[in-house]
Amino acid sequence: MFGKWLRENRYAAIVLTLLRLYVGYEWLTAGWHKLTGGFDATGFLNNAVAKPVIDKATNELVYPTFTAFLKHFALPNVHLINVLIPWGEFLVGLGLILGCLTTAAAFFGLVMNFMFMFAGTVSTNPWLVLIGGIVLAAGANAGKFGIDRYLLPLLHRWFENRNRGTKGKPKAPVAAGA
Repeated sequence: MFGKWLRENRYAAIVLTLLRLYVGYEWLTAGWHKLTGGFDATGFLNNAVAKPVIDKATNELVYPTFTAFLKHFALPNVHLINVLIPWGEFLVGLGLILGCLTTAAAFFGLVMNFMFMFAGTVSTNPWLVLIGGIVLAAGANAGKFGIDRYLLPLLHRWFENRNRGTKGKPKAPVAAGA
């Protein structure tokens, strides 16, 4: 019942607009500060690898695969991470504020929040995960008062027209050795 209200109700869309504006502002400003102030994730990544999240009872890593990802992929490719994080934060914020591809923006915001929490950073991440999860659960209703109101019907029509030509047609046989 709450899910239906969240995804379909006009008043829910108003509340969701306020929530996505707040979360969008948080992401946009975080990304903007990193883009304009110079950003280097090396120290953060080194600290996350040196002091990973550890279970106090067993003294074992809580997220061993994530720590391995940081050590073996993120740190060697820190130049890529230094581009992805600021632009990712900025674009997630822009998408949420404009209500453009809102569910995608909320999803990628949640992915970044969880990555930060896996690295041991709490900060505002749990709060942003909670609100971002609500926005994501609302689906298209979260962008009802935004660009999604116009963009989503266009995208639906484009995909329908694109797929219309393939429906009912047999698939072409695959050539031997292909």
